[in-house]
Amino acid sequence: MKKRILCGSAAILLTGLSAAMFSAAASQTRENALKPVATAEPAPAPAVERGRYLVKTAGCNDCHTPGYAFTSGGVDEKLWLTGDSVGWQGPWGTTYPINLRLFMQSVTAEQWVAIARRPARPPMPWFALRDMTDADLLAIYHYVRSLGPTGEHAPSWVPPGQVASTPVVKFPG
Repeated sequence: MKKRILCGSAAILLTGLSAAMFSAAASQTRENALKPVATAEPAPAPAVERGRYLVKTAGCNDCHTPGYAFTSGGVDEKLWLTGDSVGWQGPWGTTYPINLRLFMQSVTAEQWVAIARRPARPPMPWFALRDMTDADLLAIYHYVRSLGPTGEHAPSWVPPGQVASTPVVKFPG
């Protein structure tokens, strides 16, 4: 019983803390998200490689790459971080892992660092990003941008009580 109360409390707490990141991301129209933000110069190769390492070990692909977790990481890198249409449903509604390859093209490095430190809707472990160094966040940014834009946008968030039109993973609560 205590475990269920703790899980429910954690979900409610995360729900209350999470809107800022997705509000910032959602404030851009889908058309604007397709417009790449120019960078002054290419990222240094060591930063890109560090970003690749962080993306692999921090679990970014587990949700943001379709089939990655189910194949124990057996998805070709050219398909990484393209978002997913499988939703994560709980008291916060239904959220979807965004296409990071499109998203990163639409923000500057400075915007990314600020967004990464803001709360996000569950189950995004935004607190892991919050606790990363600026150098690590920038490495992730440069790596994802180096992959180039591809794929489609993930479905939009579905508010609590509304029915998602895609398959979902249901959280207790």
